[in-house]
Amino acid sequence: MISQDSSAADSSEVQSLMPVHRRRARFRVRGNELAILGAVVVVALVLLAIFGPRLAPYDPYKLSFTEKLKQPSQDHWFGTDEAGRDIFSRVLHGTRISLRVAAIVVTIAAGIGVTLGTVAGFYGGWVDDIVMRVADVFMAFPGLVLAMAVSAAVGASIEAAIVAVSFVWWPVYTRLTRGQVLAIREEVYVQAARSIGASDGRIMMRHVLPNIFSVLLVRMTMDIGYAILYTSSLGFIGLGAQEPMPEWGRMVATGRRWILDHSYYSTFPGVAIFITVLAFTWLGDALRDWLDPRMRYGQ
Repeated sequence: MISQDSSAADSSEVQSLMPVHRRRARFRVRGNELAILGAVVVVALVLLAIFGPRLAPYDPYKLSFTEKLKQPSQDHWFGTDEAGRDIFSRVLHGTRISLRVAAIVVTIAAGIGVTLGTVAGFYGGWVDDIVMRVADVFMAFPGLVLAMAVSAAVGASIEAAIVAVSFVWWPVYTRLTRGQVLAIREEVYVQAARSIGASDGRIMMRHVLPNIFSVLLVRMTMDIGYAILYTSSLGFIGLGAQEPMPEWGRMVATGRRWILDHSYYSTFPGVAIFITVLAFTWLGDALRDWLDPRMRYGQ
């Protein structure tokens, strides 16, 4: 029989450990300057996407050939392009375009991939074999090359870029979701739900998907930056956004014709792509550290 002194000692030990876990969790957020910087930059980008067009000093589509290819100055902070359009205003408008396109791509890819991955992992057998073999076919090709082929087949436009990148990325979410579901479907709470007569759909929606949400959230956060990189790449080679849309990749591609004498033209939208991708990557790493219990509690 356990003595009262021993029980009290165990209780006090547990209570002493709880603050340590909390301190470790807080330390991972406060001590990771890159995570904080990434979160701040992402919030700033979202605000720019919402309010940037209102803050832009010029109309990003207005032509002014008397002002073409002007160097950065007090009037035009990032200079002007070959049509006299203010590059700073176009970069601000491009923030909304890039973030919106990336959000749509990730939502479509995750929606398709998570649905197929959940079904494949939950039922297994021939369903799993068919879904995963189809996913393997898509993943056998380099992602950007396949996206280029799809975009070229659909037609060069920003809508084509969205379809192409979504078409390429859904297998990634399928494999990720399937692996998580395979680890969860035999858990006690899933078996308990089955024993009381819960339908497969209810089990997947109420007991399986909520327990893999954190993993999906981390992946989706990182993929927003990569989606911007992919769609900008398609715009750069002429298979994505078209002129006069102020999309970052398209602006970099157009500016390379004047790269020697007017390097600022391609530099500023290129820096915008770089900062955005980096910020979402840092934020994704921070979410992974925070949401993973093993890393959160230092195990």
